[in-house]
Amino acid sequence: MAQRYDAVIANPPYMGSKGMNKALKSFARNTYPNSKSDLFAIFIEHGFKLLNEYAFNAMVTMQSWMFLSSYKKMREELLRERTIDNMVHMGNGVMKIAFGTSATVFKTFHVAGMKGFFTYIEAGDIIDSGEPLEFPAKNDRLKVMAPDSFKKIPGSPVAYWTSSAIRECFSKNPSFSKFSDTRIGLITGDNDRYIRLWHEVSKDKVGFVSSRVEAEKSKKKWFPQSKGGDFRRWYGNNESVLDWSNDGSELQNRMHDSGTRTLAHNFNLDCIFKKGITWTKISSGKFGARYQSEGFLFNDASANAFPINDDYELILLAFLCSKLPEEMLKAMNPTINFLPGNIGSLPVVKHLFSNHTLSGNSKNLINLSKDDWDSFETSWDFTILPIVSRCGEILPLSTCYERVKFHWQEMIQEMQCLEEENNRLFIDAYGLQNELSSEVPLEEVTLTCNPRYRYGGKKNEEELETMLQCDSMEELVSYAIGCMMGRYSLDKSGLILASQGETIRDYLAQIPEPSFAPDKNAIIPLTDQEWFSDDATNRFRDFVRTVWGEEHLQENLDFVAESLCLHAIKPKKGEAALDTIRRYLSTQFYKDHLRTYKKRPIYWLFSSGKQKAFECLVYLHRYNESTLAEMRTDYVIPLTEKLASYVEKLEQDKEPSASAAEAKRIEKELSKLYKQQAELNAFDEKLRHYADQRISLDLDDGVKVNYGKFGDLLAEVKDVTGVKPK
Repeated sequence: MAQRYDAVIANPPYMGSKGMNKALKSFARNTYPNSKSDLFAIFIEHGFKLLNEYAFNAMVTMQSWMFLSSYKKMREELLRERTIDNMVHMGNGVMKIAFGTSATVFKTFHVAGMKGFFTYIEAGDIIDSGEPLEFPAKNDRLKVMAPDSFKKIPGSPVAYWTSSAIRECFSKNPSFSKFSDTRIGLITGDNDRYIRLWHEVSKDKVGFVSSRVEAEKSKKKWFPQSKGGDFRRWYGNNESVLDWSNDGSELQNRMHDSGTRTLAHNFNLDCIFKKGITWTKISSGKFGARYQSEGFLFNDASANAFPINDDYELILLAFLCSKLPEEMLKAMNPTINFLPGNIGSLPVVKHLFSNHTLSGNSKNLINLSKDDWDSFETSWDFTILPIVSRCGEILPLSTCYERVKFHWQEMIQEMQCLEEENNRLFIDAYGLQNELSSEVPLEEVTLTCNPRYRYGGKKNEEELETMLQCDSMEELVSYAIGCMMGRYSLDKSGLILASQGETIRDYLAQIPEPSFAPDKNAIIPLTDQEWFSDDATNRFRDFVRTVWGEEHLQENLDFVAESLCLHAIKPKKGEAALDTIRRYLSTQFYKDHLRTYKKRPIYWLFSSGKQKAFECLVYLHRYNESTLAEMRTDYVIPLTEKLASYVEKLEQDKEPSASAAEAKRIEKELSKLYKQQAELNAFDEKLRHYADQRISLDLDDGVKVNYGKFGDLLAEVKDVTGVKPK
């Protein structure tokens, strides 16, 4: 092993430090501190020890050494002491493995200013046998450049594709960290225990505060937290709450498991509840930062920036929402992780802090995004559905929808124009006119009302409009159900009943004379036939009548039915509008509700089974120990009697004088009814059993736990709890 060589060529083994045994981990840490994170990196370093003074080290390895912060010191030493002669950088799948790789030839010595040859190959550039279609692949990453230039970028990533203009931005300007503190969020060690979607818990237990002191004084249990989420800019993704009762005492006291395993950490006690900027740590590739008001904690799925001066906040947010960071981040860390260190290293042109156009645009963009976010009932600041609030005088529903859609289009165009103006200002300030365009594609205007962003894909304009219209009517149905339950009201904005144990009396205390009264016990039947006058279908008709009046009632019901048949359900020839709406409520509504509320539903579907003999929605926040008994008394037992009467009538109608076709129809309907009777009887037995138990819920436990308390009385149990009902 003492022999020295002119060349070392290897495809070394891969093993991260987590996979190493104690002895190997200790050896790596002590002998190869710069490359200890993975065995392949250790082999790169060790290869130089086997070489003569003027020789070559050629290695095929994972690409991670080129970018990740854990290899920063290794890269700095390689760029200082060695020279990258050439590299073939291969994307995911090129080597028939799921991650990117690099085949790199290093000189053992450093030659200042010497240029290396770099080429990039993607999976589409090779044939089935693994050979390239052409070599080198002619794309925008085919470069001849001096590896010394990598030192201009923080962390010295091997970002050979970046232009000299981008690299100069880093070397000429101060870093983001000079103007803002960046932090990774809290790791709880047990998210199922400490995190809920905000709609799962009682509204009266959620605290909206501005400081730790205020939070502790409030005696609240749950507080808003940022937790990453989908690609979205400016505002939004505010969906979850964290248990920070008693100043997070329980979390802070379980930092370690028997003194060995770290559980909860990254508390950021000096920053929590402060306003700032947040972004999703792990992304699909697009980077989107958002304004975060006071009152938030933040989870490790997100990261936050806290500007050291309030005057910096709007400009820094505008910068992070521009086109520049995405390009610059590709240079520092072209993975799907956007870490605080990466953001902190971005270059900032200081004189832009006095640009009033940028700060004004930033304010407007935050407001546009907030208005959009709050227009949907999954926002805790939701007040009323836009299609209901924007009716003005009594107009047909279709006209109201067109008005709302026009307003949405104005919002989309305004956001696009403001973002493009911001891009121009930043591109000019950074001298990147030849590198970047200021244009913002419509699919990147991150408003939920924007169908190109909302649905993505390669759908045409007609398909997008179809989906938007259908979803808008689904949202109308959902809002109407909310009004039936007392969660919302046509007479008062925002949440009405949203805390555990609230009753119709609490509703009437706020709204003594409602124009559309909620259900007295928050049990709404969903049946495929009209067995009850107060079922969801009939109550929806009453809701539409209350909002839009009697004159256009049938026209409005037709519009809803036609819209639902565009995408949610298939049209059925000759079906009346109310029957279509009934079919949607019976077959599709709950699936949509589960999707909207991310498998943590607030309206629970009690179902007798596949035959759908009986189904009803129960509002989680109004459930009490008597709910199941009331369901049985008010609906299941009466339905049992109604089914029996209807079966008896059909059996009498099946006379010998009936035509063959009529007899066949009756026989088919009877067959279905017999199955429904059997199913309903079995359901009634189970319902009585659970009703006798007088099951209580604790909303703090979350939907997943509470939903599992009712066996198979509920629909979609496995989807919600992850476990099949016993």
